[in-house]
Order: sequence, then C-alpha cells, then structure tokens
Amino acid sequence: MAAEIHSRPQTARPVLLNKIEGHSDAVNAAVLIPKEDGVITVSEDRTIRVWLKRDSGQYWPSIYHTVSSPCSCMSYHHDSRRIFIGQDNGAIVEFLISEDFNKMNHVKTYPAHQNRVSDMVFSLESEWVVSTGHDKSVSWMCTQSGSMLGRHYFTAWASCLQYDQETQHAFVGDHSGQITLLKLERQTYSTITTLKGHEGSVAALWWDPVQRLLFSGASDHSVIMWDIGGRKGRTLLLQGHHERVQALRYLQLTRQLVSCSADGGIAVWNMDTQREEAPQWLDSDSCQKCEQPFFWNIKQMWDTKTLGLRQHHCRKCGKAVCGKCSSKRSTFPIMGFEFPVRVCDACFETIKEEDRTPLATFHEGKHNIAHMDMDPSRGLMVTCGSDRIVKIWDMTQVVGCSLATGFSPR
Repeated sequence: MAAEIHSRPQTARPVLLNKIEGHSDAVNAAVLIPKEDGVITVSEDRTIRVWLKRDSGQYWPSIYHTVSSPCSCMSYHHDSRRIFIGQDNGAIVEFLISEDFNKMNHVKTYPAHQNRVSDMVFSLESEWVVSTGHDKSVSWMCTQSGSMLGRHYFTAWASCLQYDQETQHAFVGDHSGQITLLKLERQTYSTITTLKGHEGSVAALWWDPVQRLLFSGASDHSVIMWDIGGRKGRTLLLQGHHERVQALRYLQLTRQLVSCSADGGIAVWNMDTQREEAPQWLDSDSCQKCEQPFFWNIKQMWDTKTLGLRQHHCRKCGKAVCGKCSSKRSTFPIMGFEFPVRVCDACFETIKEEDRTPLATFHEGKHNIAHMDMDPSRGLMVTCGSDRIVKIWDMTQVVGCSLATGFSPR
C-alpha cells in the first residue's frame, strides 16, 4: 500500500518521507491528522480512507469506506473528529470518526448543491457548513438541523472557498477569475466587494485571520496577496510557477507562503520582507519611450509613413513600450517576478544585482499536485493529485526549524 522513503539529502529542500498508493482514481484531497501519524484521503474512486502509520513505517488503511458518488473535497475538524465529504452529485455527507480512528459513523447527508461540490468549510462556532459548487453557487447549511440557511449564485463555477469564522465573511473564487467577498447571516447575506486581478480561473484560496491577508492562486500561474486588513486595496503579485496554482498555505509563524502547482512545482515565498506592488499597465497609442505608433494607430502611421509596432509593457514601470525599447529581461523578486520578465531598457539599467536576489525557493514534487495540507507544528506536508499517489514531506529544512518542535521523522 505504501512505500517508505529512507534517503534524507542534506540540501534545503522538501524531503519525501512516504508515498501512499492504492487508490484507483485521482485523490482529490488529503489532510494530515494532528498529533497522529495519520492521513485522511478522499478520491474520485468514491472512497474515504484513514491511513495510519504502522510499526513497519508504512501507512495502511484503518478505515476504508465507499460512498455513492465520487468524493470531490473534504473538511475535517479534529477536536470533534467530524468529517464532511463533498461529492460529485452535489451532496455533502457528515461522518463521526472514532477516537482510535478505526471506525466511522454516518451522521447526516446535506443536499447542498445540484452539481459537484468544489470546496467547503465547517465552522464549529456557528455550526455551519459553507460550500461552493459547480452549480455556480455558494451555500451555507445548519449542521444541527441539516437545513439550508442560504444560497448565492454566481455567473461562473464557484471553485474554491475560505471562511472567516469570527466575522462570518466568505471568500469565493470562481472560474471567471473573480473573488467575491460575502457577509453571511442566517437566512440572508450581503455582497461586500469583488476582487479582480487574475487573468484565469481561481483554483485556490487561503485566508490568514491574524494578519487579515487573503492569498489566491489561479490558472494564470500566479499568486496574489490581497491585504484585506489594510483596507487600501494593496495587492502583491507573485510569479514563479509555470502551471496552474492549485494549493496554498500561509505559515503565520515564519511569514512564509507555500504554493503548489499542477506540474508538481512547490514554491516557498518569503513574505517577511518589504515587497512592492507591480504597477498597473498603462494605455497608449504609441511607445511611451520612442513615440513610435502601435499597429492600431492608423493616423500616426499615415502621418509619419511608418509601420505600426506591437505593444508590450514594462513589468517594472508599467509603461506601454515597443519591442526595441524593451529588449531586456530581468528578475525582480521585490515585485514578485522570480523568473525573467520584460522590462524597458531604462528600467533595466536601474535594477542592481542585489535587486535580483530571490525571495522564494522552488522545488519539484514530481507529481501533479491538486491538493495540499500542512501541519506546521511538525513541519509536515501532504500532497495528492491525479496520479493517485499521496506524498508526505518533511518541510523543516525549507520553512525553518522553528516549526519542527518535537518532530523527528522515523
């Protein structure tokens, strides 16, 4: 069922501790069980499995439960041992796991959506389960009565969700690239604002209630940090992935952001540093450096008897420039550009070598990562995806030994 990885290289990168195999279809979510050598997985093969580490060092399923429809997502609350499973048919199923993690009893089934459940959050304080679905809606249901409290529809698939339990605000990302902030009440709701910044569908969200920061990852390969608490509309763009960003986790203790992408990329961003917002791209009918017309500027082309040029933008100043005036490429990590991007020749001259010092590290997970969970207290991370493999990582070398109190890999 599972293979134990013995090699432990001393370089500062994630160390693969275990691989769990045995699913017959994509694993859509995996969570680490706090204070236990255990992992809970849900899969497209309709199974919910609780894997516990045996004396042999391998993980074997102590619970193997099959439901009626493929499992798309889950929310696990460890203190109460309640687990909520979202399904492809739109239903959410609640189970109670026994103290020894060897038994699971059905509690309720919630008719949450008319189509696949994409994400969900359980709030013990309000006794709500909030969920998003491919029926283009977010719903919130009472876990005591099992009844629907409210629903809001979007114009696109609702793909991911975060929830602030203290203020009852929900952040919903959708396939159009927008993030909607809703204030949820019993029987009613209000739309607070809509965040627009991604050029592709939003695939992952993470909310830090302490610093009141929202992080979003999308199919445009980028991560955006939204400073909600600052109330000034400040955003930071982080670009370093080469594929769809599908999982995020912000580590409040060390001020680091971990992001994972569909090509197996694992990025660790240093957020405990002074960063700058990337500029808005400016509009112009001609190059703002040499004043040559762009190809749609017919009048200037006629007046000057010249051919129009293609428009580009400098990532450092945001000016509209032609290819000749932006022939250089450079990294600029302080603005989130961890790989070389187009800059105008004038800005290239202002970038010093120390300005190119990376503020993120990049690692290879060697499998499609559709979902990720972390236990910062032990420095552990679990990843899973369409290759049907679950991987458990030691992240202490990457995110700092301060997270590894009491943890020593076996």
